[in-house]
Amino acid sequence: MDSPAITLLLKAASQGDAQAGERVLERLYAELRRLARQRLHQAGEPTALNPTALVHESWLRLHQAGELDFADRGRFLAYAAKVMHSIVIDQIRARQAQRRGGDLEQVTFNTAVADLPAQGEDQVLRVHEALEELAALDERLAQVVEMRYFGGLLESEIAAALGVTERTVQRDWQKARLFLAQALRH
Repeated sequence: MDSPAITLLLKAASQGDAQAGERVLERLYAELRRLARQRLHQAGEPTALNPTALVHESWLRLHQAGELDFADRGRFLAYAAKVMHSIVIDQIRARQAQRRGGDLEQVTFNTAVADLPAQGEDQVLRVHEALEELAALDERLAQVVEMRYFGGLLESEIAAALGVTERTVQRDWQKARLFLAQALRH
C-alpha cells in the first residue's frame, strides 16, 4: 500500500479507529518482521522472542501506549524499530539479572547494518548504554543511529522522518559513529 494510504490509516488509528490500526499492521507486517529479524539477529543469543512474537509485542506496546499518531510510514517504522530495540534490551537485561558474575568484554562498534554478525548480549547492552549517553548530549544524533543502525532505514527515510536534509543525516551519522566508537573503547 502506498505511503499516503498508510498515513491516512495511521491518522485514523490515532483517533481511535481500531480497524485502521489493524489495517496498518496488516499492510506493514512484512516490514515489521524484517525489523524484528534484524533486532533479534543483532542480539545474537536466542531470546524468548521470535520475529513474529517481537512484532506482536511491539504492536501491543504501541497500541497500549496510544502511540499510533505518526506523520507517515517512515516515522511509524522508525518508532517501531525503537520499541523493538527496547523490548530486546529488556529481555537481555532480565536474562543477565538472573546470571551471576561475568566481565564485560571489549568490543568495537560496527556500523555496517547489513554485514553485522550476531552480537552477544553484553555488546548489545554496551551499544545501548553508549546510545543513551549520546542521546543525553544530542537527541537527533541518537535518533539517526536508532533509525539507521537499529531500524535499517535509508538516509532519505531518516531525513524525511526528522525533517532535515540527507546531507544533515550524513553528517549526524558521522558524528554519532565517532562518538559511539570512542564510547565503546572504554
